[in-house]
Amino acid sequence: MRKEFQVRNAKPDEFQNIGRLLVNTYSKLEGFPKETEQPAYYKMLANIGEFTRRPKTEVLVAVSEEGEIGGAVVYFSDMQYYGSGGTATQEKNASGFRLLAVDTKHLGQGIGKILTRACIEKAKKDGNNQVVIHTTMSMQIAWKMYENLGFKRSEDLDFMQEALPVFGFRLSLDAIISD
Repeated sequence: MRKEFQVRNAKPDEFQNIGRLLVNTYSKLEGFPKETEQPAYYKMLANIGEFTRRPKTEVLVAVSEEGEIGGAVVYFSDMQYYGSGGTATQEKNASGFRLLAVDTKHLGQGIGKILTRACIEKAKKDGNNQVVIHTTMSMQIAWKMYENLGFKRSEDLDFMQEALPVFGFRLSLDAIISD
């Protein structure tokens, strides 16, 4: 039976569980670096709540009626706090999101899409004219979803995360009409 999920800000007492969800999700991606290869990255995932100490930064969760967390993402209203490699942190009038993950038992239920749409809506409300994101070849399902939502490849945002190529995307909000 498919559950309904609503997006809201994560509560501090949920950060540890969200961190475990992120570590579990990313460590299972085929072709993605493992914890032994990039321990600092996985430490960042495990301590996801630390992002909320940055200005204009939120951890969003998709939660079922029963309170079960089906997925999470970090939203940045101001790209200077985005914290990735490459040039993304220099983008102006832009929001971004990173570290989107869906619990493996809820894959295929549209959770990634509702989290992405929530970030797009936040960017519009924040008055930004674009949303910047990154993904990798290991994340082909997400990659396709982003393209289907109107994100376009932006090679100027690409960077290397150690030996891992990371690919940038932009969504122009000027072309989107609010629902």
